[in-house]
Amino acid sequence: MKVLKIATAGSVDDGKSTLIGRILYDTKSLTDDKLEAIEQKSSQRGFDYLDFSLATDGLVAEREQGITIDVAHIYFSTPSKSFIIADTPGHIEYTRNMVTGASTAQVSIVLIDARNGVIEQTYRHFFINNLLRIKDVVIAINKMDLVNFSQEKYNAIKAEIEYIASKSDYKRQNLTFIPISALQGDNVVNKSLNTPWYSGNTLMCHLEKLDAEDINDASQIRFPVQTVIRPKTDEYHDFRGYAGKIYGGDLSVGDEIAVLPSQTKSKIKSINFFNKEFKTAKRGSSVAVTLEDNVNVSRGDMLVKQNEEPRIAKELNATLCWMDKEPLQVSQKYYIKHGINDAQAKITKLSSIISTDFSGIEENPSELVLNQIGDIQLKLSKPLLVDSYSDNKSNGSFILINPKTNNTVGVGFIK
Repeated sequence: MKVLKIATAGSVDDGKSTLIGRILYDTKSLTDDKLEAIEQKSSQRGFDYLDFSLATDGLVAEREQGITIDVAHIYFSTPSKSFIIADTPGHIEYTRNMVTGASTAQVSIVLIDARNGVIEQTYRHFFINNLLRIKDVVIAINKMDLVNFSQEKYNAIKAEIEYIASKSDYKRQNLTFIPISALQGDNVVNKSLNTPWYSGNTLMCHLEKLDAEDINDASQIRFPVQTVIRPKTDEYHDFRGYAGKIYGGDLSVGDEIAVLPSQTKSKIKSINFFNKEFKTAKRGSSVAVTLEDNVNVSRGDMLVKQNEEPRIAKELNATLCWMDKEPLQVSQKYYIKHGINDAQAKITKLSSIISTDFSGIEENPSELVLNQIGDIQLKLSKPLLVDSYSDNKSNGSFILINPKTNNTVGVGFIK
């Protein structure tokens, strides 16, 4: 069964947690004890309806304040597909949490309160979806019941979002607009009679039909070697396999490959998964491969198809989301973690801070502070095998680590 990874986004009180709770309720994915707890808590609060946000806000502080602070992952299935939803916070101070939650998503749902329309946070979340190159974005115009299911209100918000999209540099994005009421369930799982002017699918119908682009999809194969397998048993005395995960396209027996960084050439001899052999392994598969030639391959090396090599770089230009309380400053040193490889890294230039409301950039700032996004230049202690993030998400991203605290301080997207 296919799995669809979804990230939610929206401002505070736009109804993200309520929407997810409604989906779980209408798809009968809530356990009896969870549903009983929601009914009891809703009654204690004096509500004459079920507060579905209680299904996702797991932290005590979240339940007490009625907000989402941390990223929650919710798992559920329908007969045709399995889903993983990352419920991300809406506050500006939790921008880093949204980047983290959306980093592995195939689809993003951006909620907009129909009463308030497009606000600053809408711009910010739309920007992050573009930055992360999320191809399919659903604009769920929520709380339509509070504007009498006004088609004029819906059309005005749709027009404004389409204007924002015209300012983006990411042109492959597919936008789908759906008017909903998460609280009452209109157009979430079941079609609403309150929107006869809307001819599209419900939210769940759209998600079930969506053939989302895999996050590992890319034009070129990348197979970073995680470990070398040498059983040294009588049965497999001469076996030498290279284990890892395939990013990009499919890998087949007989493919001509290059081992990087040594540039050694060989061919795929076999593809193994436990005790089974395959002629072809799909992207996203974790397998062990053997080569026809007895070449030197170690953990951290990368197998690629010949003539499809990535860049070998000791200097990088990247867009960085800063995630630490201590600001980034030029000339500071960090560890860079890129896939299974790492190196020492020095910030040589902070070029600009990017305004996430599409209003422009601040040139040559002195520092980058928590939740800000900026363009930087890095110098590395050793070469890394990299792609641009737009060409290959897995091989075009990295994290920065503070060597003194071991905290992850930033996530970067290579240009």
